Amino acid sequence: MTPMLEAAERTRIPRRTASPPTWLVVALTCAGQFLVVLDVSVVNVALPSMRTGLGLSEQGLQWVVNAYTIAFAGFMLLGGRAGDLYGRKRMFLVGLGVFTLASVAGGLAQDDWQLLVARAVQGLGAAVLAPSTLTILTSSVPEGPARARAIGTWTAVGGAGGAAGGLAGGLLVEALSWRWVLLINVPVGVVVLCAAAWFLVEGRAGDRRRLDLPGALLVTTGLGTLAYGISQTEAEGWTAAATLLPLLAGLVLIALFLAVEARTASPLMPLGLLRLRSVASANVSMFLCGFAMFCMWFFMTLYAQNVLGYTPLEAGLALVPSSLAVVLGSKLAPRLMRAAGPRTVAVMGTLVAVAGFAWQSRMTAEGSFATAILVPGILMMLGAGLASTPLAALATSGAAPGEAGLVSGLVNTSRTMGGSLGLAVLSTLAAARTAGSGTPAALTEGYALAFRVGTGVLIAGVLLMWVWLPRMPRER
Repeated sequence: MTPMLEAAERTRIPRRTASPPTWLVVALTCAGQFLVVLDVSVVNVALPSMRTGLGLSEQGLQWVVNAYTIAFAGFMLLGGRAGDLYGRKRMFLVGLGVFTLASVAGGLAQDDWQLLVARAVQGLGAAVLAPSTLTILTSSVPEGPARARAIGTWTAVGGAGGAAGGLAGGLLVEALSWRWVLLINVPVGVVVLCAAAWFLVEGRAGDRRRLDLPGALLVTTGLGTLAYGISQTEAEGWTAAATLLPLLAGLVLIALFLAVEARTASPLMPLGLLRLRSVASANVSMFLCGFAMFCMWFFMTLYAQNVLGYTPLEAGLALVPSSLAVVLGSKLAPRLMRAAGPRTVAVMGTLVAVAGFAWQSRMTAEGSFATAILVPGILMMLGAGLASTPLAALATSGAAPGEAGLVSGLVNTSRTMGGSLGLAVLSTLAAARTAGSGTPAALTEGYALAFRVGTGVLIAGVLLMWVWLPRMPRER
């Protein structure tokens, strides 16, 4: 057992004999998800200020985001399994505690490496926290329309984190400094931690088998090394040793992870789980959607500030409508699922996002707010909200109680790792297109290329969903 889990075992957590109201469970789990998403969007708005304050390079800016998302995605399967084995409430509290302490460290960082380490530890805390939020929610609400509505709320709150992050980030950077985009997590984390410790009821579905730490380390190191190799292509090219070696090493580590999972008695990710069509197809679809959609915030923020000349606050305000659109899409999805079924809604949502990405790929250096940010942003995020809820519902449907945390972790892993690798690939392509020029026209060409590639990835996702996602019965 790891030191973190040993500490968790020694922690006295208030136990309640009566189950809390469903609305309270949904509120607390959504609050945890809100923090996880907030920490991505709030940092995006502060990236230019972080670069000035700590002297970060363009590649360093990418790793302010990727240090978090790679640790987040790489350890999320471990976090989901830990919730099954050691208690979902316990892991919710451990993850939130680690996340909050790392936010303090990041906000007080004096060097770029300190910030990156703090962001990675934040990602570790989020990896333990996030699967518990979805598992506690799905285990508290019976499968059917009620669960679809709860998942829709969970997805919508994630979108609200994007809206609040952009706006709060702009306000904090202009009124205080970039440090407060991390320190703001502390009071919110403390309040949610205390409320969850008192109100949530412990739940454990599995036995106390050991955790697959070798598997977690292999998949995290492999994906991180792969993302690093992709980022090296900007400076070194695709054929240089500095690029090929980490790319090959990453692929070898991922292959070793699959080999370990096939042989270990208690695998982090039982490969047999992927034989379930709903689990495999929904997670691959989530990966492709995350690959494109996660990067929208990153490039739109840079475009608004570096090309259109917006201040951090103006950039945050500009992205609020698109952030609210993902909330609207998430709340509409359960109703549409009852009428048309999850597969149709997922395809429809992705097609809406394709329209937004295609529109955004035609951006210019003289773009107006309405045509360069507002309308395409709303289309992209409305589609994201419509697609995410049915994909999450499909991926978690039919899972055995003892695998609920693992499946929830897999959903988040697919989406987040898709976003992390997508950011590495699209950032590299955008930087290569600018050829080192910092003029608005050159930057716009790079950002537009990223959105064109994202459009192609989403079109591939639409085809895959239509062919592979199962036809689930319509909910009544």
